[in-house]
Amino acid sequence: MAAKKAEQALVEEWRGILALHARTQCELDRALVGHGLCASDFEVLDVLAEGAAADGGCAYRVQEISDRVHLSQSALSRLIGRLEKDGLVDRAMCAEDRRGVRVALTGKGRALHGEVRPVQRAVLAKMLTTTD
Repeated sequence: MAAKKAEQALVEEWRGILALHARTQCELDRALVGHGLCASDFEVLDVLAEGAAADGGCAYRVQEISDRVHLSQSALSRLIGRLEKDGLVDRAMCAEDRRGVRVALTGKGRALHGEVRPVQRAVLAKMLTTTD
């Protein structure tokens, strides 16, 4: 009986995590749509901005981004294609491995990230700060 209650509590906690993720994702999408972005778009810009050097020269391989934003490689490739079309990122072949592709923020991408970052962080603070 105790094992069954512990299992049920574990399942309820998992479902709570999923529900919080879904609510937060929807709230982020609503807050970012006015800037022409969705939550996943911003996550990619944010990962690229976090790694950027002062000259903006940092670029990540697509696989490195995929590991951090939890999207499939194909979904991420489509997303990066949209960001590139909008002038927010550039793609280039890896110098060290011609099979790989590196992605970097453009000036426009850095500017948009800087503008939208406070909006995204405010949503995270609102949604993820517990008030128990």
